[in-house]
Amino acid sequence: MIADGASADKAVLRRAALARRAALDPRDVAAAGPALASALAPLLAGAGIVAAYLSAGTEPPTGPLLELLGDRRLLLPVLRPDADLDWAVWEGRSEPGPRGTSAPPGPRLGVDAIAGCDVVVVPALAVDRRGVRLGRGGGSYDRALARARGTVVALLHPGELVDRLPEDPHDARVDAAATPVAGLVRLSSKMRP
Repeated sequence: MIADGASADKAVLRRAALARRAALDPRDVAAAGPALASALAPLLAGAGIVAAYLSAGTEPPTGPLLELLGDRRLLLPVLRPDADLDWAVWEGRSEPGPRGTSAPPGPRLGVDAIAGCDVVVVPALAVDRRGVRLGRGGGSYDRALARARGTVVALLHPGELVDRLPEDPHDARVDAAATPVAGLVRLSSKMRP
């Protein structure tokens, strides 16, 4: 479990979360993907356009989620030089991007493309019960989520949904979190039933 505490420093919390993830059993990480896709299936059933991401390392795997979405219009982020996120349509392949990321090679749709998504699935190191998201610290998703209009869901491993995280004024909250054990947990009244 990640240590809760509003007074805790985000950098300390990030290091602890990354160390915890590094110690995860690779079989548990792999098993998280299908469980998360199953948990999100009811929410995604009525979504026309979805934004998601390509997981890396010990992040909860997004491969099964991308497969679940099939032929639906799916946008994935492309990290820009200014650390904001552009978007491109997922067509089943990726290429290396900046800072160790992967991205679809297709045309860029612009930073505002996220506004047209019904559901936005984002990475997080932890999320609290108010929807405060602890990311990697670059601010890319905070900027992008300020433009989002759809339901925002963070993917987590067990133990990463906590009571309280420190929050800065620029932090964008999420509407829900999903873990392989707890399933989809609603955190906002904005989220449809």
